[in-house]
Amino acid sequence: MKSKFLTSFLITILFLLVALVSPVQAALLRPTRDSIPSNEEARARILTQRLEEIKSTDKTTLSGFEKKELRKETKDIKKEIKKMSNGVYISIGALIIIILLLILIL
Repeated sequence: MKSKFLTSFLITILFLLVALVSPVQAALLRPTRDSIPSNEEARARILTQRLEEIKSTDKTTLSGFEKKELRKETKDIKKEIKKMSNGVYISIGALIIIILLLILIL
């Protein structure tokens, strides 16, 4: 009885330590402005300017095909910018699965 309580207590403490330290490490590992190479920074600036141009255009005068092309271009630009950020994120679904697995193991 006592050893089972101790084991579950230690696992809970370990889980809390991992859960609380991960955001701190993620913040420390997040790339800063200085760590991004200048060519990637210039490319990101160009892409954001293009996004602003697309947002400011008058879409009422465009045909359906042109609107579709703009949406596709916007999605591609956003994907490329997201790839440049080099962030590692965990989804809510994955977090729920991890918690459920921990509950089942205990």
